[in-house]
Amino acid sequence: MLFVLFIDIRDIRLKEASVANEDLSKLRIEKTKAISRPRRRRKIVYWILLIFAIILAGILYTQGIFTPPVQVQIATVSQIYPSQTLIVLNASGYVVPQRKSALASKVTGRLIWLGVEEGHRVKQDQIVARLESQDVTAAKEMAEANVTAARHNIELARAELREATLQLERNKALLAKGYVARSVYDSALARYEKAVASVEASEANLKAGLAALEAANINLEYTQIRAPFDAVVLTKNADVGDIVTPIGAAANAKSAVITIADMNSLQVEADVSESNLNKIKVGQPCEIQLDALPGERFRGTVHMIVPTADRTKATVMVKVRFLDRDPRILPEMSAKVAFLSRPAKTEEQKPRLAINQSSIVNRKGPPSVFLIKENRAIETPLTLGAKIGDMVEVLDGIKVGDQIVLNPPDRLKNGLKIKTVEK
Repeated sequence: MLFVLFIDIRDIRLKEASVANEDLSKLRIEKTKAISRPRRRRKIVYWILLIFAIILAGILYTQGIFTPPVQVQIATVSQIYPSQTLIVLNASGYVVPQRKSALASKVTGRLIWLGVEEGHRVKQDQIVARLESQDVTAAKEMAEANVTAARHNIELARAELREATLQLERNKALLAKGYVARSVYDSALARYEKAVASVEASEANLKAGLAALEAANINLEYTQIRAPFDAVVLTKNADVGDIVTPIGAAANAKSAVITIADMNSLQVEADVSESNLNKIKVGQPCEIQLDALPGERFRGTVHMIVPTADRTKATVMVKVRFLDRDPRILPEMSAKVAFLSRPAKTEEQKPRLAINQSSIVNRKGPPSVFLIKENRAIETPLTLGAKIGDMVEVLDGIKVGDQIVLNPPDRLKNGLKIKTVEK
Protein backbone atom coordinates (compact mmCIF):
# COMPACT_ATOMS: atom_id res chain seq x y z
CA MET A 1 0.00 0.00 0.00
CA LEU A 2 2.63 2.41 0.91
CA PHE A 3 4.49 1.82 -2.35
CA VAL A 4 1.41 2.41 -4.45
CA LEU A 5 0.68 5.66 -2.55
CA PHE A 6 4.22 6.92 -3.16
CA ILE A 7 3.95 6.28 -6.91
CA ASP A 8 0.69 8.14 -7.11
CA ILE A 9 2.10 11.20 -5.37
CA ARG A 10 5.05 11.20 -7.72
CA ASP A 11 2.78 11.04 -10.75
CA ILE A 12 0.78 13.94 -9.44
CA ARG A 13 3.88 16.12 -9.02
CA LEU A 14 5.06 15.25 -12.56
CA LYS A 15 1.72 16.27 -14.00
CA GLU A 16 1.78 19.60 -12.12
CA ALA A 17 5.28 20.34 -13.37
CA SER A 18 4.28 19.66 -16.97
CA VAL A 19 1.26 21.94 -16.66
CA ALA A 20 3.41 24.72 -15.21
CA ASN A 21 5.87 24.47 -18.11
CA GLU A 22 3.06 24.73 -20.60
CA ASP A 23 1.78 27.90 -18.88
CA LEU A 24 5.21 29.53 -18.88
CA SER A 25 5.63 28.85 -22.56
CA LYS A 26 2.49 30.78 -23.24
CA LEU A 27 3.84 33.86 -21.41
CA ARG A 28 6.76 34.57 -23.80
CA ILE A 29 7.21 38.23 -24.99
CA GLU A 30 8.75 39.35 -28.22
CA LYS A 31 12.07 40.99 -27.39
CA THR A 32 12.13 43.44 -30.35
CA LYS A 33 8.87 45.07 -29.43
CA ALA A 34 9.69 45.32 -25.69
CA ILE A 35 13.04 47.03 -26.26
CA SER A 36 12.07 49.52 -28.99
CA ARG A 37 9.22 51.29 -27.16
CA PRO A 38 11.15 52.46 -24.02
CA ARG A 39 13.98 53.80 -26.19
CA ARG A 40 11.62 56.00 -28.20
CA ARG A 41 10.03 57.35 -25.04
CA ARG A 42 13.42 58.17 -23.55
CA LYS A 43 14.48 60.10 -26.67
CA ILE A 44 11.30 62.19 -26.53
CA VAL A 45 11.89 62.99 -22.85
CA TYR A 46 15.49 63.94 -23.54
CA TRP A 47 14.47 66.30 -26.37
CA ILE A 48 11.83 67.92 -24.15
CA LEU A 49 14.36 68.42 -21.33
CA LEU A 50 16.91 69.84 -23.75
CA ILE A 51 14.44 72.35 -25.20
CA PHE A 52 13.35 73.38 -21.70
CA ALA A 53 16.98 73.85 -20.63
CA ILE A 54 17.67 76.03 -23.70
CA ILE A 55 14.62 78.19 -22.99
CA LEU A 56 15.54 78.52 -19.29
CA ALA A 57 19.12 79.44 -20.15
CA GLY A 58 17.86 82.11 -22.56
CA ILE A 59 15.60 83.60 -19.90
CA LEU A 60 18.35 83.60 -17.31
CA TYR A 61 20.77 85.13 -19.81
CA THR A 62 18.41 87.93 -20.72
CA GLN A 63 17.99 88.70 -17.02
CA GLY A 64 21.73 88.93 -16.56
CA ILE A 65 22.05 86.03 -14.14
CA PHE A 66 24.86 84.44 -16.10
CA THR A 67 26.56 87.79 -16.83
CA PRO A 68 28.75 89.67 -14.31
CA PRO A 69 27.43 92.99 -12.88
CA VAL A 70 28.20 96.07 -14.97
CA GLN A 71 30.24 98.71 -13.15
CA VAL A 72 28.57 102.13 -13.35
CA GLN A 73 28.61 105.55 -11.71
CA ILE A 74 25.50 106.57 -9.81
CA ALA A 75 23.91 110.02 -9.47
CA THR A 76 20.97 111.11 -7.33
CA VAL A 77 18.16 113.07 -8.93
CA SER A 78 17.68 116.48 -7.27
CA GLN A 79 16.17 119.88 -7.89
CA ILE A 80 18.29 122.77 -9.12
CA TYR A 81 17.70 126.48 -9.56
CA PRO A 82 18.26 127.98 -13.02
CA SER A 83 19.95 130.91 -11.30
CA GLN A 84 22.86 128.58 -10.54
CA THR A 85 24.08 129.15 -14.07
CA LEU A 86 24.66 132.82 -13.16
CA ILE A 87 27.03 132.10 -10.25
CA VAL A 88 30.49 133.61 -10.53
CA LEU A 89 31.64 132.96 -6.95
CA ASN A 90 30.50 131.09 -3.83
CA ALA A 91 31.26 131.96 -0.22
CA SER A 92 30.07 130.91 3.21
CA GLY A 93 29.35 132.90 6.35
CA TYR A 94 26.84 133.61 9.10
CA VAL A 95 23.75 135.74 9.57
CA VAL A 96 24.64 138.68 11.82
CA PRO A 97 22.46 141.61 12.99
CA GLN A 98 24.06 144.97 12.34
CA ARG A 99 22.15 146.52 15.28
CA LYS A 100 22.57 144.45 18.40
CA SER A 101 22.65 145.56 22.03
CA ALA A 102 23.18 144.03 25.47
CA LEU A 103 20.91 146.10 27.70
CA ALA A 104 22.40 146.90 31.10
CA SER A 105 22.16 149.50 33.83
CA LYS A 106 24.60 152.28 34.68
CA VAL A 107 23.97 151.83 38.40
CA THR A 108 24.27 148.82 40.65
CA GLY A 109 21.04 147.39 41.97
CA ARG A 110 18.85 144.35 42.40
CA LEU A 111 16.57 143.37 39.53
CA ILE A 112 12.99 143.53 40.77
CA TRP A 113 11.02 143.29 37.50
CA LEU A 114 11.63 141.82 34.06
CA GLY A 115 8.88 142.25 31.51
CA VAL A 116 10.18 140.33 28.47
CA GLU A 117 11.39 136.89 27.47
CA GLU A 118 13.26 135.41 24.53
CA GLY A 119 11.48 136.07 21.27
CA HIS A 120 9.45 139.05 22.50
CA ARG A 121 9.33 142.11 20.28
CA VAL A 122 10.06 145.45 21.95
CA LYS A 123 9.53 149.01 20.82
CA GLN A 124 11.92 151.92 21.13
CA ASP A 125 11.95 153.45 24.67
CA GLN A 126 9.85 150.58 26.02
CA ILE A 127 10.69 149.69 29.65
CA VAL A 128 11.84 146.08 29.71
CA ALA A 129 13.23 145.82 33.28
CA ARG A 130 13.46 147.71 36.57
CA LEU A 131 16.02 147.77 39.37
CA GLU A 132 15.34 148.57 43.01
CA SER A 133 15.10 152.37 43.34
CA GLN A 134 14.18 153.25 46.94
CA ASP A 135 17.42 155.12 47.59
CA VAL A 136 17.31 156.92 44.25
CA THR A 137 13.68 157.88 44.83
CA ALA A 138 14.57 159.30 48.25
CA ALA A 139 17.39 161.30 46.73
CA LYS A 140 15.01 162.67 44.13
CA GLU A 141 12.50 163.71 46.78
CA MET A 142 15.28 165.44 48.73
CA ALA A 143 16.37 167.30 45.60
CA GLU A 144 12.80 168.39 44.94
CA ALA A 145 12.52 169.70 48.50
CA ASN A 146 15.80 171.60 48.14
CA VAL A 147 14.55 173.18 44.94
CA THR A 148 11.36 174.26 46.66
CA ALA A 149 13.33 175.74 49.56
CA ALA A 150 15.65 177.54 47.14
CA ARG A 151 12.70 179.12 45.35
CA HIS A 152 11.32 180.39 48.71
CA ASN A 153 14.72 181.73 49.66
CA ILE A 154 14.84 183.66 46.40
CA GLU A 155 11.49 185.25 47.14
CA LEU A 156 12.67 186.16 50.63
CA ALA A 157 15.93 187.62 49.29
CA ARG A 158 14.11 189.60 46.62
CA ALA A 159 11.73 191.02 49.26
CA GLU A 160 14.67 192.09 51.37
CA LEU A 161 16.26 193.59 48.28
CA ARG A 162 13.16 195.66 47.54
CA GLU A 163 13.08 196.95 51.13
CA ALA A 164 16.80 197.70 51.10
CA THR A 165 16.43 199.54 47.79
CA LEU A 166 13.64 201.77 49.15
CA GLN A 167 15.57 202.44 52.32
CA LEU A 168 18.69 203.38 50.34
CA GLU A 169 16.81 205.78 48.07
CA ARG A 170 15.10 207.44 51.06
CA ASN A 171 18.36 207.91 52.97
CA LYS A 172 20.04 209.20 49.83
CA ALA A 173 17.41 211.94 49.48
CA LEU A 174 17.58 212.83 53.16
CA LEU A 175 21.36 212.90 53.05
CA ALA A 176 21.22 215.41 50.19
CA LYS A 177 19.04 217.72 52.30
CA GLY A 178 21.19 217.18 55.40
CA TYR A 179 18.45 215.53 57.40
CA VAL A 180 20.45 212.30 58.17
CA ALA A 181 23.99 211.58 58.97
CA ARG A 182 26.38 210.01 56.48
CA SER A 183 26.61 206.87 58.58
CA VAL A 184 22.89 206.22 58.19
CA TYR A 185 23.23 206.38 54.42
CA ASP A 186 26.25 204.10 54.47
CA SER A 187 24.32 201.56 56.54
CA ALA A 188 21.43 201.63 54.07
CA LEU A 189 23.85 201.16 51.19
CA ALA A 190 25.49 198.17 52.87
CA ARG A 191 22.07 196.62 53.50
CA TYR A 192 21.19 197.05 49.84
CA GLU A 193 24.39 195.42 48.63
CA LYS A 194 23.84 192.57 51.05
CA ALA A 195 20.31 192.05 49.72
CA VAL A 196 21.60 191.98 46.13
CA ALA A 197 24.19 189.36 47.08
CA SER A 198 21.55 187.36 48.91
CA VAL A 199 19.33 187.27 45.81
CA GLU A 200 22.22 186.13 43.65
CA ALA A 201 23.13 183.43 46.19
CA SER A 202 19.54 182.22 46.34
CA GLU A 203 19.37 182.04 42.55
CA ALA A 204 22.61 180.05 42.52
CA ASN A 205 21.22 177.72 45.17
CA LEU A 206 18.14 177.21 42.99
CA LYS A 207 20.31 176.30 40.02
CA ALA A 208 22.25 173.84 42.17
CA GLY A 209 19.00 172.37 43.46
CA LEU A 210 17.65 171.98 39.94
CA ALA A 211 20.86 170.29 38.86
CA ALA A 212 20.66 167.93 41.81
CA LEU A 213 17.05 167.17 40.92
CA GLU A 214 18.04 166.46 37.34
CA ALA A 215 20.77 164.13 38.57
CA ALA A 216 18.27 162.35 40.79
CA ASN A 217 15.90 161.94 37.87
CA ILE A 218 18.71 160.54 35.75
CA ASN A 219 19.71 158.08 38.46
CA LEU A 220 16.09 157.04 38.77
CA GLU A 221 15.92 156.56 35.00
CA TYR A 222 19.00 154.33 35.21
CA THR A 223 16.97 151.91 37.30
CA GLN A 224 14.52 151.56 34.41
CA ILE A 225 16.06 149.69 31.48
CA ARG A 226 14.59 150.73 28.11
CA ALA A 227 14.95 149.39 24.59
CA PRO A 228 17.03 151.77 22.44
CA PHE A 229 15.34 150.67 19.19
CA ASP A 230 12.69 148.34 17.83
CA ALA A 231 14.07 144.84 18.22
CA VAL A 232 13.55 141.23 19.23
CA VAL A 233 14.83 139.76 22.49
CA LEU A 234 17.53 137.18 21.72
CA THR A 235 18.65 136.10 25.18
CA LYS A 236 17.72 136.72 28.79
CA ASN A 237 20.88 137.07 30.88
CA ALA A 238 19.49 137.88 34.35
CA ASP A 239 16.49 136.94 36.47
CA VAL A 240 14.51 138.77 39.11
CA GLY A 241 16.57 138.97 42.29
CA ASP A 242 19.97 139.10 40.58
CA ILE A 243 22.33 141.96 41.38
CA VAL A 244 23.03 143.92 38.21
CA THR A 245 26.32 145.77 38.07
CA PRO A 246 27.73 148.08 35.38
CA ILE A 247 31.25 146.69 35.81
CA GLY A 248 32.41 144.47 32.95
CA ALA A 249 29.30 144.70 30.80
CA ALA A 250 29.04 141.58 28.62
CA ALA A 251 26.29 139.50 27.09
CA ASN A 252 26.98 136.52 29.36
CA ALA A 253 27.40 138.48 32.60
CA LYS A 254 24.92 139.78 35.13
CA SER A 255 25.64 143.28 33.93
CA ALA A 256 23.52 142.59 30.84
CA VAL A 257 19.88 141.91 31.58
CA ILE A 258 18.80 141.00 28.04
CA THR A 259 20.30 141.00 24.56
CA ILE A 260 18.25 142.38 21.68
CA ALA A 261 18.75 142.67 17.93
CA ASP A 262 17.11 144.56 15.13
CA MET A 263 15.84 141.86 12.77
CA ASN A 264 15.54 144.37 9.95
CA SER A 265 19.30 144.81 10.01
CA LEU A 266 20.19 141.14 9.43
CA GLN A 267 23.04 140.61 6.99
CA VAL A 268 25.31 137.76 5.97
CA GLU A 269 28.97 138.26 6.76
CA ALA A 270 30.92 136.07 4.34
CA ASP A 271 34.65 135.58 3.95
CA VAL A 272 35.91 135.98 0.38
CA SER A 273 39.40 135.01 -0.65
CA GLU A 274 41.69 137.88 -1.56
CA SER A 275 42.33 136.34 -4.98
CA ASN A 276 38.59 136.39 -5.81
CA LEU A 277 37.90 139.90 -4.56
CA ASN A 278 37.93 141.28 -8.10
CA LYS A 279 34.83 139.21 -8.93
CA ILE A 280 32.53 141.10 -6.59
CA LYS A 281 31.48 144.71 -6.15
CA VAL A 282 29.05 146.75 -4.04
CA GLY A 283 25.49 146.37 -5.29
CA GLN A 284 26.17 143.02 -6.98
CA PRO A 285 23.14 140.66 -6.89
CA CYS A 286 23.42 137.58 -4.70
CA GLU A 287 21.48 134.48 -3.79
CA ILE A 288 21.54 133.37 -0.15
CA GLN A 289 20.91 129.81 1.02
CA LEU A 290 20.56 128.96 4.72
CA ASP A 291 21.45 125.53 6.06
CA ALA A 292 18.35 125.67 8.25
CA LEU A 293 16.13 126.27 5.17
CA PRO A 294 17.74 124.17 2.41
CA GLY A 295 14.73 124.42 0.11
CA GLU A 296 14.68 128.23 0.09
CA ARG A 297 16.67 130.84 -1.80
CA PHE A 298 16.72 134.47 -0.67
CA ARG A 299 17.62 137.44 -2.84
CA GLY A 300 20.45 139.63 -1.62
CA THR A 301 22.90 142.31 -2.65
CA VAL A 302 26.44 143.21 -1.67
CA HIS A 303 26.09 145.93 0.95
CA MET A 304 29.71 146.50 1.91
CA ILE A 305 33.21 145.21 1.32
CA VAL A 306 35.02 145.75 4.61
CA PRO A 307 38.21 147.68 3.82
CA THR A 308 40.55 145.37 5.71
CA ALA A 309 41.80 141.82 5.28
CA ASP A 310 42.32 138.98 7.72
CA ARG A 311 45.97 138.09 7.43
CA THR A 312 45.51 134.72 9.15
CA LYS A 313 42.95 133.52 6.58
CA ALA A 314 43.84 135.74 3.62
CA THR A 315 40.20 136.73 3.28
CA VAL A 316 38.13 139.90 3.19
CA MET A 317 34.74 140.20 4.90
CA VAL A 318 31.82 140.99 2.60
CA LYS A 319 28.44 142.00 4.03
CA VAL A 320 25.42 140.87 2.02
CA ARG A 321 22.06 142.48 2.73
CA PHE A 322 18.79 140.54 2.53
CA LEU A 323 16.24 141.84 0.02
CA ASP A 324 13.60 139.34 1.18
CA ARG A 325 12.54 139.52 4.82
CA ASP A 326 11.50 136.27 6.47
CA PRO A 327 10.76 135.67 10.16
CA ARG A 328 12.49 132.29 9.92
CA ILE A 329 15.85 133.98 9.36
CA LEU A 330 17.63 134.14 12.73
CA PRO A 331 20.99 135.53 13.85
CA GLU A 332 24.02 133.24 13.83
CA MET A 333 22.54 130.91 11.19
CA SER A 334 25.13 129.51 8.81
CA ALA A 335 24.64 130.67 5.23
CA LYS A 336 26.04 130.21 1.75
CA VAL A 337 26.22 133.17 -0.62
CA ALA A 338 26.27 132.85 -4.40
CA PHE A 339 27.45 136.00 -6.17
CA LEU A 340 25.61 136.31 -9.49
CA SER A 341 26.63 137.91 -12.78
CA ARG A 342 23.19 139.52 -13.11
CA PRO A 343 19.91 139.60 -11.16
CA ALA A 344 17.92 136.36 -11.48
CA LYS A 345 14.55 136.52 -13.21
CA THR A 346 11.38 135.38 -11.46
CA GLU A 347 11.18 132.11 -13.40
CA GLU A 348 14.85 131.44 -12.66
CA GLN A 349 14.23 131.51 -8.93
CA LYS A 350 11.91 128.47 -8.93
CA PRO A 351 13.44 125.00 -8.47
CA ARG A 352 13.30 122.50 -11.32
CA LEU A 353 13.95 118.76 -11.56
CA ALA A 354 17.04 118.31 -13.72
CA ILE A 355 19.67 115.69 -14.50
CA ASN A 356 23.08 115.68 -16.15
CA GLN A 357 23.01 115.30 -19.92
CA SER A 358 25.54 112.46 -19.73
CA SER A 359 22.97 110.21 -18.04
CA ILE A 360 20.47 110.42 -20.92
CA VAL A 361 20.29 107.51 -23.39
CA ASN A 362 19.09 108.06 -26.98
CA ARG A 363 19.30 104.56 -28.45
CA LYS A 364 15.83 103.76 -29.70
CA GLY A 365 12.63 105.66 -29.23
CA PRO A 366 12.26 108.53 -26.72
CA PRO A 367 15.14 109.65 -24.46
CA SER A 368 15.53 107.58 -21.33
CA VAL A 369 17.71 106.92 -18.31
CA PHE A 370 18.68 103.80 -16.42
CA LEU A 371 16.87 103.94 -13.11
CA ILE A 372 18.42 101.85 -10.35
CA LYS A 373 16.07 99.45 -8.58
CA GLU A 374 17.31 96.60 -6.41
CA ASN A 375 20.81 96.74 -7.93
CA ARG A 376 19.46 96.51 -11.46
CA ALA A 377 19.36 99.06 -14.26
CA ILE A 378 15.80 99.69 -15.40
CA GLU A 379 15.51 101.73 -18.59
CA THR A 380 12.91 104.46 -18.01
CA PRO A 381 11.62 106.87 -20.69
CA LEU A 382 11.67 110.60 -19.95
CA THR A 383 9.87 113.76 -20.93
CA LEU A 384 12.51 116.49 -21.15
CA GLY A 385 12.26 120.27 -20.89
CA ALA A 386 14.69 123.13 -21.37
CA LYS A 387 18.46 122.94 -20.94
CA ILE A 388 19.94 124.53 -17.83
CA GLY A 389 23.68 124.81 -18.36
CA ASP A 390 25.01 121.23 -18.58
CA MET A 391 21.76 119.96 -17.05
CA VAL A 392 18.42 119.13 -18.69
CA GLU A 393 15.03 119.72 -17.08
CA VAL A 394 12.92 116.58 -16.60
CA LEU A 395 9.16 117.04 -16.80
CA ASP A 396 8.12 113.40 -16.26
CA GLY A 397 9.59 109.94 -15.73
CA ILE A 398 11.62 110.24 -12.52
CA LYS A 399 11.35 112.02 -9.19
CA VAL A 400 13.60 113.66 -6.64
CA GLY A 401 15.69 111.14 -4.72
CA ASP A 402 15.83 108.50 -7.49
CA GLN A 403 19.23 107.07 -8.36
CA ILE A 404 20.23 106.90 -12.01
CA VAL A 405 23.26 105.69 -13.96
CA LEU A 406 25.72 108.39 -14.95
CA ASN A 407 27.52 107.88 -18.29
CA PRO A 408 25.88 104.47 -18.99
CA PRO A 409 28.17 102.13 -20.99
CA ASP A 410 27.00 100.71 -24.32
CA ARG A 411 26.78 97.16 -22.97
CA LEU A 412 24.35 98.19 -20.24
CA LYS A 413 20.94 96.73 -21.02
CA ASN A 414 17.57 96.88 -19.36
CA GLY A 415 17.40 94.65 -16.29
CA LEU A 416 21.12 93.94 -15.97
CA LYS A 417 22.79 93.86 -12.60
CA ILE A 418 25.03 96.80 -11.75
CA LYS A 419 27.89 97.50 -9.43
CA THR A 420 28.78 100.98 -8.18
CA VAL A 421 32.23 102.22 -9.10
CA GLU A 422 34.18 103.38 -6.06
CA LYS A 423 35.41 106.94 -6.47
